Amino acid sequence: MSKTLEFFFDLGSPATYLAYTQLPALCAETGAQLVYRPMLLGGVFKATGNASPIMVPAKGRYMLDDLARYAKRYNVTLRFNPHFPINTLVLMRAITGMQIHQPERFLDFIDCLFRALWVEGRHLGDPEVVASVLSEQGFDPGQVLALSNDEAVKNTLKDNTEQAVKRGVFGAPSFFVGDQLFFGQDRLDFVREALS
Repeated sequence: MSKTLEFFFDLGSPATYLAYTQLPALCAETGAQLVYRPMLLGGVFKATGNASPIMVPAKGRYMLDDLARYAKRYNVTLRFNPHFPINTLVLMRAITGMQIHQPERFLDFIDCLFRALWVEGRHLGDPEVVASVLSEQGFDPGQVLALSNDEAVKNTLKDNTEQAVKRGVFGAPSFFVGDQLFFGQDRLDFVREALS
């Protein structure tokens, strides 16, 4: 059994945020290594013909209630972002760039962005708001923007997204334990079993 948990994620998914809050403890409990795999959810949707559940009104209403139930179960704050959906392309490039070039700050970086989106309800589609969020958390917005414009970083995110699709990913969050795919933050019990 593999003791590595691969986490394919995009900031723009509230279900991904909920999973993100639970994975460190789950991995500590099972002795698994957590490997973050940033991808572009819009690219996955385009390649697979999938779409956000919010695009189907009845499903969207149910999803919002279900996310609130899970947030309560996990004892975490979730505020559905009033600016949803946002284009996460620049953000996910920045995350990829931080993972490559400043791995020691990677977890703080994604944490500040997840919190800004899904706890504080900030408009991360607005570059000025993103700059404020980053500055408040001690990141240099100019440096982050430079990372997101780096061709190697862009290519890495594109490759991550293509690899995700090749491996069967159709949405976020998605997890792999070895070759076994699990989709959705509500499948963490199965992830735990696979790691145990």
